[in-house]
Amino acid sequence: MAATGLLTAGTSLRAHDPNAAPITWNREISRIVFEKCVSCHREGGTAFSLMTYQDAQPHASAIKDVVLSRRMPLWGAVKGFGYFRNDQGLTQEQIGLVTDWVEGGISKGNNPRTLPPPPKFDKSAPFRMPKDTIPATEGLTLDRPMTVDGIYPEHVPNGASMQIVAALPNGAVEPLVWLYEYHEGYRHPFLFRKPLRLPAGTVIRGIQDSARILLIPAARTTR
Repeated sequence: MAATGLLTAGTSLRAHDPNAAPITWNREISRIVFEKCVSCHREGGTAFSLMTYQDAQPHASAIKDVVLSRRMPLWGAVKGFGYFRNDQGLTQEQIGLVTDWVEGGISKGNNPRTLPPPPKFDKSAPFRMPKDTIPATEGLTLDRPMTVDGIYPEHVPNGASMQIVAALPNGAVEPLVWLYEYHEGYRHPFLFRKPLRLPAGTVIRGIQDSARILLIPAARTTR
């Protein structure tokens, strides 16, 4: 699929039915924020709190702007090009709900029972990069089979976009990640939903000369 086609599809927002119940913080928006935002936006986090309606309401217009531009949540990749277990990007439906909520008057909602319980934050150890990562440059050809757990953009120039794929020996092309208008502040691993087995002879394509990309091997790599 051409880049322009995918991006055009990704920017068309669902129109909210004016006859439907209004979008509210208690029923819809809090669930999106709790799932995608409050790991950072909370007391003790790395950004201002969005844990309550009172926290979020003054920032509502800014929230709409940053989710429409996909500057938040910090993700840095086009959704649907590769599938990741740590995906923090919003779906188009979620972006549409946030937009409708702001444009519809930033309603809190009258029924507090529709508000979900506050999330419990995962205290497990953060992901640690293994020592045996594989530096990938444009045209890297694997000389042995390997199972890849994800991709880590060690360095990508600010504003750069690149579609990174694995060209398999049988002619198939496996999408790895589409970095779009990337910013160094996004830097994190893109961990595949399922480890991806790449046969010997696979060629990695789409990496700009100035970028440093690492392939993250799965715990058990075929040698």
